[in-house]
Amino acid sequence: MSIPAGTNAAFALVTGAQGKRLDPYLGCNFLVELEGLLTGGFSQVQGLESTIEVEDFVEGGVSGYVHKVLKQTTYPNLVLSHGLTGLDMLWNWYDQTRRGVIWRRSGTIMLLDAQRLPVMWWDFKDALPVKWSGPAFDASQDTQVAIERLELVHRGLSRSLLSTVVSGGRVASPLGK
Repeated sequence: MSIPAGTNAAFALVTGAQGKRLDPYLGCNFLVELEGLLTGGFSQVQGLESTIEVEDFVEGGVSGYVHKVLKQTTYPNLVLSHGLTGLDMLWNWYDQTRRGVIWRRSGTIMLLDAQRLPVMWWDFKDALPVKWSGPAFDASQDTQVAIERLELVHRGLSRSLLSTVVSGGRVASPLGK
């Protein structure tokens, strides 16, 4: 019997032998923390991604391939959505920015497990609101929640060492079922 190469395959063998399942986390179980803002819970987060741009470089005399030169990393805007309540913190932050009162805020998007404990998180830094969207109104949808959206530009995403350790440690521990 040959042992499969790669960390993921080895991890699957160990946890399978221990009778553990590595079920994926549910994308509906998360929290967003915005430094200093009381906002209530968010129902949706979009834009948690980054891309490393590349440039093609053709080397003279080499026709077998094209070099790919890495350039800058880009991040799309984060879009945070939540049910509209009496808390006006997001609107106030956007409105202050619109009027020239600039206050950059950092934050964290936390993925939670079934017990609502953080299992991994992504930090974004120096965000500014650039778009606010209020709810769409439709009298025929009497049970639809009024949703507010805030679009943020930011200066990058990171995963802290602690997030990496927690997510890896939970899988290796008996509690990581």
